[in-house]
Amino acid sequence: YQAAFMAPAGILAVQHRRTLGAYFEAIGVSGSLLIGALSAGEKRMVHRAIADGSAQVVIGTHALIQDQVAFKNLGLAIIDEQHRFGVRQRAALLSHGIPPHLLVMTATPIPRTLALTAYADLDLSIIDEMPPGRAPVVTRIVGDEKREDMFSFIKNELGKGSRAYFLYPVIEETETHDLQAATSAHRELSEGYFAGHGVGLLHGKMTYAEKTRTMDDFASGRTQVLVSTTVIEVGVHVPEAAIMVVTHPERFGLSQLHQLRGRVGRGGKEGYCFLLLDDRGSSLARQRLRLLTRVSDGFKIAEEDLKIRGPGEFFGTRQHGVPGFKLANPISDRKLVETSSDCVKNMLAEDPRLEGRDVRQSRHYLSMYTSIDIGLASAG
Repeated sequence: YQAAFMAPAGILAVQHRRTLGAYFEAIGVSGSLLIGALSAGEKRMVHRAIADGSAQVVIGTHALIQDQVAFKNLGLAIIDEQHRFGVRQRAALLSHGIPPHLLVMTATPIPRTLALTAYADLDLSIIDEMPPGRAPVVTRIVGDEKREDMFSFIKNELGKGSRAYFLYPVIEETETHDLQAATSAHRELSEGYFAGHGVGLLHGKMTYAEKTRTMDDFASGRTQVLVSTTVIEVGVHVPEAAIMVVTHPERFGLSQLHQLRGRVGRGGKEGYCFLLLDDRGSSLARQRLRLLTRVSDGFKIAEEDLKIRGPGEFFGTRQHGVPGFKLANPISDRKLVETSSDCVKNMLAEDPRLEGRDVRQSRHYLSMYTSIDIGLASAG
């Protein structure tokens, strides 16, 4: 059999390829890389290897689900950072012949009620402890009056060999908003506070080669400060990075901020996350962000984020707002959702083909209330 490992970004796919390469070599397994940045000729070579089966494990991005990709015998599909993919994209990876075994992973904590609905067709495993060697991250809200102190602290830490991320919600400034952007901040920081430390810039509009070069410079220490958008949110691993500064944190969800601060404190040294909230920030924004300074449990943070923002579509296009559930609210009806999930599992265990009288009645109700045509054929 073959295996496919899909990640949401080229940088992350390459990182996985490097990490897994030693394991592949040790057990005699061939590993291939398929990302959009490859040349047309390189892609054709990988496509042929996938089709003839000589590519045993293929690590890639959305390039894995393009029409030109045809696996000879796919037995295992792994999707990293599942929340970055839609339902149709997941289905596309599973459409190669006999459905393969599937493992989906996400580091974004999802409240139990949403996990029971969004992942109802999967067995669920939760890792709720920190990885070995991961240091705690001290999180602080920084107002206008404390910014100079923060910059002095960061310069002192850089002098000890640490590295720092400066995160911004937008790439370029426009007339429609007053948010500071990554490009202008890069100019200011490289010419001002951190002129002697090397400042890199990373955002989604850069080419793959530019992104790779920027990340290599930061990982090697040629630059000590990286100004970035949320492109660093998933998977980026630089053990020496100990500081994360988020500008306009009110523009992000709590779970996203929790994921972002997970980029620091990965090398055994204590990490710091500074949330720059100017004096114009609302009391509600300050109240939301204060939770991050008190709580390090991602699941508790996710529950609060759900209450404040609403879940939106976890695997669609809407990222917040009114949930699309027909019969229940995952916040107020938590016990109902959990009980329903248990009932469905018991029902399928007792009657896998959905042929019993009680199950037929359930299908009738579902058809009435959800406008879904439910037949026995779908039970397989």
